[in-house]
Amino acid sequence: MNKIFEEAHIGPLRLRNRTIRSAAFESMCPGHEPSQQLYDYHTSVARGGIGMTTVAYAAVTESGLSFDRQLVMRPEIVPGLRHLTDGIHAEGAAAGIQLGHCGNMSHRAICGCTPVGASTGFNLYSPTVVRGLRANELPEIAKAFGRATRLAREAGFDSVEVHCGHGYLIDQFLNPYFNHRKDEYGGSLENRMRFMDMCVGEAMEAAAGKIAVVCKMNMRDGLKHGITPEEHSIPVARRLQQLGVDGLVLSGGLVSATPMYVMRGELPLTTMTHYMDKWWLKWGIRMGQPIVRQVLTRPMPYHEAFFLDDALTFRAALPDMTLIYVGGLVSGDKINEVLGHGFEAVQMARSVLREPDFVNKLRQDEHYRSLCRHSNYCIGRMYTLDMRCHQCMQGEELPKSIIKEIERIENNS
Repeated sequence: MNKIFEEAHIGPLRLRNRTIRSAAFESMCPGHEPSQQLYDYHTSVARGGIGMTTVAYAAVTESGLSFDRQLVMRPEIVPGLRHLTDGIHAEGAAAGIQLGHCGNMSHRAICGCTPVGASTGFNLYSPTVVRGLRANELPEIAKAFGRATRLAREAGFDSVEVHCGHGYLIDQFLNPYFNHRKDEYGGSLENRMRFMDMCVGEAMEAAAGKIAVVCKMNMRDGLKHGITPEEHSIPVARRLQQLGVDGLVLSGGLVSATPMYVMRGELPLTTMTHYMDKWWLKWGIRMGQPIVRQVLTRPMPYHEAFFLDDALTFRAALPDMTLIYVGGLVSGDKINEVLGHGFEAVQMARSVLREPDFVNKLRQDEHYRSLCRHSNYCIGRMYTLDMRCHQCMQGEELPKSIIKEIERIENNS
């Protein structure tokens, strides 16, 4: 039975079907504001049949930026965002926006200050020194999530997704891998959840039941001694349920430590360094590529629905919670299988990057399979330019070194 085109219910939000474009970073916002390219992409996905398309990774403050081409929520961009949501709604889809703060995964050149995190240290991802936040600074950052949610409502969004995973700031407090604090925000899980409680509480108050509030969270980190569902992430999910959020997006991995656990496959380092504009970082990665590949970007096997086993554990543990599945969905058959396990909706990104009309194709053929070949070219390009599939370059020629890398990765996937 085809469940994809049943109506979905997420708090006050009703979707025309059970598909959501996940908040994969587009890198389409030069000047930290919405662009025509962002509008064209999301309206094309909406036109392609998606239930809701989610604008990715909008920083709640300038200190939360990790990319040059990333949104920062502020009043002056509301008209541009309203133009975007109007375009999405005109195509029959709902509009969501992901709100977050990257914490220690930034650099002074991008965020304009020494990057901050749960604890003082050094982040190899940037690379940069990180300053641990003082306890008296945390309420203001939490309030920024509330202000961003109010701006999202004003801009016509139907949902906000608070990012509590992937090693970004909220997760840096939740996770003992990052959190070495000795105050009331460190130590026990109860203490480590305090900052999350503050941020989500502000977002919930600002939403006022008028728009949906969902949270993206980690089930596992992909580290040998990382968090587990039983000891960490299921209690976190239960706390979010107690806070009244309308749904949970179940993910995993740390961008700064296990990025390919999030995305799976191999990170195309030749592609990534080709587009980099910082020469010292470009040549540093090229010279140390074997170490970078094995230590920072170790490949992880890709298979369809790669988070499903863990997600089913959450489904059993939280029978009354709205859960949204994300991770490795590229075919109608697998999407229907996942929905059959009781998930309210599914999220996907690469399928609707390669084919913005992927959902309409599923309507025509319930067994349709995406043309995405899992080379991850889109991710390698995203760090400097925009997220784009190498199969959709529209006349732009790729260097032979990138073509060779793509072929190698696709042949091994």
